[in-house]
Amino acid sequence: MIEPVERFVQLPGLRMHYAVAGPEAGRPIILLHGFPEFWYSWRFQIPALVQAGFRVYMPDQRGYNLTDKHGPYDVGTLTLDIAQFQDALGIARCPIAGHDWGAVVAWAFAARFPERVEKLVVMNGPHPNAYLDACRRHFAQIRKSWYIYFFQLPWLPERMIRRNDFAVLNRVFRALRMSPEDVQRYKAALSQLGALTAMIGWYRAMVRGLVRSRFAAPHARITAPTCVIWGERDVALDRACNETLPHYVDDLRIHYLPNANHWVQMHRPDEVNSLLLSFLAPEGN
Repeated sequence: MIEPVERFVQLPGLRMHYAVAGPEAGRPIILLHGFPEFWYSWRFQIPALVQAGFRVYMPDQRGYNLTDKHGPYDVGTLTLDIAQFQDALGIARCPIAGHDWGAVVAWAFAARFPERVEKLVVMNGPHPNAYLDACRRHFAQIRKSWYIYFFQLPWLPERMIRRNDFAVLNRVFRALRMSPEDVQRYKAALSQLGALTAMIGWYRAMVRGLVRSRFAAPHARITAPTCVIWGERDVALDRACNETLPHYVDDLRIHYLPNANHWVQMHRPDEVNSLLLSFLAPEGN
């Protein structure tokens, strides 16, 4: 693996940790991780993107790993973090890719700051409107979302995840065939003071926001060219989450990977990298 450089940047009210790799004059791209991860979840994409000439920026989002752990954790704040991250690095516009919660932030960012998104790549993370559509139309998605309801409880989710040295995550680690060294990196990130409460705070803020909006999550249409890469063996998100996406996205292509699980960029990195680079190639190539 190409070893990225880890740095900190001071945003307004937030000290953000990030990793960066690739030539300084390379085409910038920002990769947004999901739950319960951190920048390292993109380790299989880094060599392919750097070889293609990209300067790859991978922030630890608010509350994760070495980034400050204080709220609020509403989507408005999380998208503003990314805009301010771009400002701090002198990036006016670039491709944005996100997985899981990082995808949710990417969807919202592309709707709120369309002028700052060159292209959008989403991996197993639903558009908020399309997700609500799926919950209304398919009971299977409501059933798969059980953990979101569980995360609304105080302190118990944190205790359950932390119990027996994060044993609840062992199945995920095994499915992804992580090395012992990789597992320890994840556990070190999860063990940061306040990290679990901050990470689960994203879910708590989301549900509170939906309740306030009466479960209507209006978003502006996505105008950036958009590529969805979706592992079909996702136990938490059904492919029905993409059923109504054409209602919300102008320029959309969807690729389903039948043998990939939720952590598609780590489970099937070669397929993901091929789709990613093909989509990000400059027009006319």
